[in-house]
Formats: sequence, structure tokens, C-alpha cells
Amino acid sequence: MADTTYGSCCVDEVGASHIDADCVIHYGHTCLSPTSTLPAFFVFGKASINTSNCIENLSKHALTNGKPILVLYGLEYAHAIPHIREAVKVASSSYGSGLKLEINFADVMCTVITPSKDHKSLCGPAGGCTRHTIGGLVWNIPDRKKMEEHLLFWIGSDNSAFANVVLTFNGCEIVRYDATEERLLTDVSQPLKILKRRYYLVEKAKDANIIGVLVGTLGVAGYLHMIHQMKELITKAGKKAYTLVMGKPNPAKLANFPECDVFINVSCAQTALLDSKEFLAPVITPFEAMLAFGRGTQWTGAYVMEFRDLMSSSPVEGSDQAEEARFSFLKGGYVEDVAQPETENGEEEKEGALALANAAEKALQLRDRSLDPIVKGTAKSGAEYFVSRSYHGLEMQCNSSSPEPYAIGRSGKASGYDDEKSKQEIQ
Repeated sequence: MADTTYGSCCVDEVGASHIDADCVIHYGHTCLSPTSTLPAFFVFGKASINTSNCIENLSKHALTNGKPILVLYGLEYAHAIPHIREAVKVASSSYGSGLKLEINFADVMCTVITPSKDHKSLCGPAGGCTRHTIGGLVWNIPDRKKMEEHLLFWIGSDNSAFANVVLTFNGCEIVRYDATEERLLTDVSQPLKILKRRYYLVEKAKDANIIGVLVGTLGVAGYLHMIHQMKELITKAGKKAYTLVMGKPNPAKLANFPECDVFINVSCAQTALLDSKEFLAPVITPFEAMLAFGRGTQWTGAYVMEFRDLMSSSPVEGSDQAEEARFSFLKGGYVEDVAQPETENGEEEKEGALALANAAEKALQLRDRSLDPIVKGTAKSGAEYFVSRSYHGLEMQCNSSSPEPYAIGRSGKASGYDDEKSKQEIQ
């Protein structure tokens, strides 16, 4: 059972619980995200690949590059990796002792996941090596070497799994072997373009006042903890957070919440990255939210796709109300983040009509923006947004005491007013 509500790469744990299943079998493309209650058995499938052509491209590129190569692949090509590995060993020995190809292959993490198995045990040091995991793959790197020193050779298509690798290891040189077209793509400009786009979304999220937290998974362990962590971070940054459960997000669904300036998608690593060009508001990841709403944080170039890795890290403190205003690159001025008022027992300060009346009172307050050098956001909550966009009637000129001159309107029918008929008769 695959989770068709959020992403087919995850296990449909909710659907399995409805039929009292003891185990879930997942077939096809998967991210191997651990579930919280049910054991899962994964069947990867076998995509066709020309192994001889792949081995030839891999060997030629290893000879011309000179860097140690780490081979990563889509799980649909895991069945062909043992044959490719053995053929590369034979090819390396045929070059003689003077020339040695340093090519390492990642292994499949597992085909069975049990709830008692801690995913953190798969990461970290392993006997003088650092163990890395991504997209269901695992490999070890000696402590004396760094990932940036390796060239990543990806076997597979340009999909979400490859985008996960590109962003996570953006400091490495990456090439991709397209098994469908049987050719090697060496264009390395794609990681830079993706990072520039994500950095722009982070800067845009900093100016947001109302943030919607999207529940993008119900099967990945720790998703509730991350949602609470995001809401706490947003509140400390002086912004308003709303939790939205709508299944797999699309532009039509998110358009029903125009008051949200930005959305945070809490999901597995392979579905967290959404191309939000068609959306009315940007959709960012939890890692990007920590960069945007944590005062004093800077992007060092590292990128984290797994939100479970963010839970183990030290919590990021939100902005303090007493701190000075920050400069917004998009608005071209200083922006003051006003903290939300604290409430007791997690309840709203005012409910129902009182909250709407309070928002209306704030909306009706006049302010001379020419005397204020600080750019402030418009609506700080959903109630203020709806008050600002609702119909207020005719504009009253309160400052002028003299009556306005009246004007005589047009008479007749819409198909032909009296003044229009007179014009036609003259012509």
C-alpha cells in the first residue's frame, strides 16, 4: 500500500490501520522513510538499463576526472548494481597497477523496516568512518576524507530523488547517467540554479506575516513533533501560524487560503521540495523556515532535506521583540517584526466577534507612512486580512465639511441611453 494521499513514495500507514493490517508491502519508487507503528516490506521493482553502456560511461569518466567517485542510484536500478560493481572491478584490474580507479557504490539501506528500529542508528560514525544515508541508500566515508572531495555519479532519471541528492550534497560535482536515453549528462549548473531559487524563497519568507504549516505526511515518524517545532518558531518570530491538513498540496487547494504569505511543507524528503512557481504563495521546507524565521541565522551552503535531522539539532531561537528592525532585500527597507501577544493555556486572546472587532479597530486606524521609515506588514492574522479585504461602503470625506457638487446621471436603457440616441440621430 502506497500513500496516494500525500506521496506514493511513503507507506500508507493510515489506510493499513483501517483494515487492521499487521504489515505493509510497498511496491515501486520509495524513500524508505520509517513509519511509526507498522512494519513495512519494500519491493523496488526492476527498471531496464543497458549495463554495458553504463559501465563504459562510468569507467571513461573516472579516468578523465581523477576524483574518487561515489555511485548513487535510484532504487529501481538496485537490481543491476551488483553486476555493474563486479564489472568495474574487472575493468580497474585491466588498467594495470599504475592506474587505479577509486569507485565506491552505495548500498540499499534495507528492504524491511520495523517500528522498533531507530533510524538514528543508521547515521553517524561507524568504525573510523562517517555513515551517510539518503533516499534509501547508505555508504561510509573515511574520517580523513570529505564528501566534497568525491564526484557523485547518479544512475537514474531527473526526479525528486535526484533533486534530494543535488541539494543535500551541493558542494560535490555531480553527473547523471540517464538509463532511458543511455547517455551521460555532465551539466553541473543545475545545483546552482536550484539553490538560487531556494535562497530567494527564504528571503521572501522573511517578510511573511501569516504562515500556513502544511501537514504533508501522516506516516513519517516525528511529523507531529516537527509541526509543533515549526509553530513555536513562527510564534517566537512574531508571526501567525495556521496548521492546514489538505492532503497533497496543489495550487487550487492553497489558493483557498490567500491570507497566508508562505507555506511550510512538513513531509518526507522526496516530496518536501515543491516548485511553487504556479502557487500564489511560496512553499518552503522546514530547514528553509529555520533560516527565515530564526534571527541571526545565516545560510552556510549546507542543506537539510530530512526534517528528522532538524529535530536532533539545537533549537533555533526566534527573533526578540526588543531587537532592532531588520533590512528586507525584497521591500528595500527596514522591517519590524512585532511579536504576537502571549495567551494563557494556549488559547486565543479573543475569540469570535471580539477578535473580528479588535482586527477592525486596528484596520481603521490611520497612519502616515511618509513619517515612518519602517515598512510594516499589512495583516498580522487571518481576521485582520478578511477585515481589510471586506467591503466597507462608500468612502466618507471626514476632513471636508463642504458638500460635494452633485452630477446628473444618464437616463434610459442600458441597450441605448438617451444621450447615445441623440448622438446617433445627429450622425
